[in-house]
Amino acid sequence: MQTTNHILMIRPVDFKYNEQTAGNNKFQIATEQNEVQEKALEEFDQFVETLRKNGVDVTVIDDTLEPSTPDSIFPNNWVSFHEDGSVYLYPMFSPNRRGERRSDILDNLANNFELNHIADISFYEKQNIFLEGTGSMVLDRDNKIAYACLSIRTDAGVLDNFCMITDYKPVSFHAVDQGGYPIYHTNVMMCVADKYVVICSESIGDDHEREYVLNQIKNTGKEIIEIGYEQMNHFAGNMLQIRNAKDEPLLVMSEQALKALTKEQVAKLEKYNRIISSPLYTIEQNGGGSARCMLAEIHLPVKKA
Repeated sequence: MQTTNHILMIRPVDFKYNEQTAGNNKFQIATEQNEVQEKALEEFDQFVETLRKNGVDVTVIDDTLEPSTPDSIFPNNWVSFHEDGSVYLYPMFSPNRRGERRSDILDNLANNFELNHIADISFYEKQNIFLEGTGSMVLDRDNKIAYACLSIRTDAGVLDNFCMITDYKPVSFHAVDQGGYPIYHTNVMMCVADKYVVICSESIGDDHEREYVLNQIKNTGKEIIEIGYEQMNHFAGNMLQIRNAKDEPLLVMSEQALKALTKEQVAKLEKYNRIISSPLYTIEQNGGGSARCMLAEIHLPVKKA
């Protein structure tokens, strides 16, 4: 199933602008803002409360001060969880992000979910090649397709290996921002839901690649909802469809992303799901990621009581 009601989120203890990721994440902006951790924590807690009020099952685990992991608030990059009980651990570009992979988090989840197999492909870090989870890949879980824009953080060879062992089909391409710089993660320019795909296809500069990607989407029968560069820059591609305890589909995004959408785009999205949003401005500006990056979907089987 494409969506889940179970979400993992990591509560930050030392969130800040990460110098190690800023070189290739053009969504990050160095600020003079004071109290970044405090403001990010307020945004985080409000976001969790909003999700829970809407019937979403959120597992919150506190980050630790040691080792220093300023981007721990974005757990979808180091881990993914799958319906067969498998867990994948991914190779991370920045050394200070590698400490986000914590076995105690998996032990905690094992209290409520079936973890049948842990596949650790983080060894690719030794070869200096990377695949940062569902940031690098946007998964169409129903059709077993992994969409991925290639960058220094998303290596074609590692992608192919992941797809080989999971029986996914890789659909890789190149996407750039308005300045021609490679987009660091696929999930800022693309969101795959159960019946539609939000995509900034103008970021795919090669006509043949763009046509290939759009045809792959059309072949799955999903509606294509286009966003432009300016909307992408306001994180309107960084959304995630989930569902609540009543099995109601929800589309989660930041307040900034929602404000960037036109009335027509909102109407198209609301045909399929209710939209819920939360203000994440401090996290977005300093971290270069938004709502989707903060949500690690738990597709694992739930343990029977």
